[in-house]
Amino acid sequence: MKLLSQLFWSSRPISWINTAFPFAAAYFLITGMFDLTLVLGTLFFLIPYNLLMYGVNDVFDYESDLRNPRKGGIEGALLHPKWHRPTLIWSFSLCVPFLAYFYVVGSLAANLWLSLFVFTVIAYSAKGLRFKEIPFVDSLTSASHFVGPMIYGIALAGGNLGETNVLLFISAFTLWGVASHAFGAVQDVKADREANISSIATVIGARATSRFAFASYLAAAILVAISGWPSGLSAIAALPYLWIVGPHLNITDETCESANRGWKQFIKLNYVAGFIVTMILIWVALT
Repeated sequence: MKLLSQLFWSSRPISWINTAFPFAAAYFLITGMFDLTLVLGTLFFLIPYNLLMYGVNDVFDYESDLRNPRKGGIEGALLHPKWHRPTLIWSFSLCVPFLAYFYVVGSLAANLWLSLFVFTVIAYSAKGLRFKEIPFVDSLTSASHFVGPMIYGIALAGGNLGETNVLLFISAFTLWGVASHAFGAVQDVKADREANISSIATVIGARATSRFAFASYLAAAILVAISGWPSGLSAIAALPYLWIVGPHLNITDETCESANRGWKQFIKLNYVAGFIVTMILIWVALT
């Protein structure tokens, strides 16, 4: 039971919906079917995918997490070394049966997309790869963790990834992910520098990173807005993010930790934004 508790918190349950919903929405909107693949795909991106993503991260980020006051709660588990090996074993083992099923039922293109996104989940944190320590690549890789399930859902359902509106939404969602990662990195500038960890924020500074995040959110809103009616209404979901980041546009490296107030709002805001997008997607599906 103790191990189960550790795995549960390492998987960041508060973020499960951020990966499961994009897959489910994309797959269902294209196929219109509630089938076994939809159920298994949603379940995979709900729990095993997140355990793989964050479990690997908790293991290989343990030393820096010790210096980070945010760790030990909903913003990230502090995983004792005795749980490292079991966490890695379960993180990979739980994915195997799901991946086996998807590789059997999926097309070559869908399988390639799935392989890419599983790789980026591991590469972000794993020793020897550590994409999270390559500035700008860190934000792009983090964004792929969330836009990836949507892209895979479209590919698995046989959708056209080259269609104009699909590309607009993929680009917008990617920019949202880049902005979210970048703003999240602002609050850790001090902790990351003390641990000799590079990130977009440690390289260009807290102020420039906050402004970069703001610009990325704004660009995402614009891309969605020009997608047409009524899907373009989803752009309003970006406005609260701009409101959260706005007060931190002049933040400094010395005051970087003050961005944590905005980050805590961001975690809650994801549910509000998700609700707005869901209602609009239902409208789009019906019309």
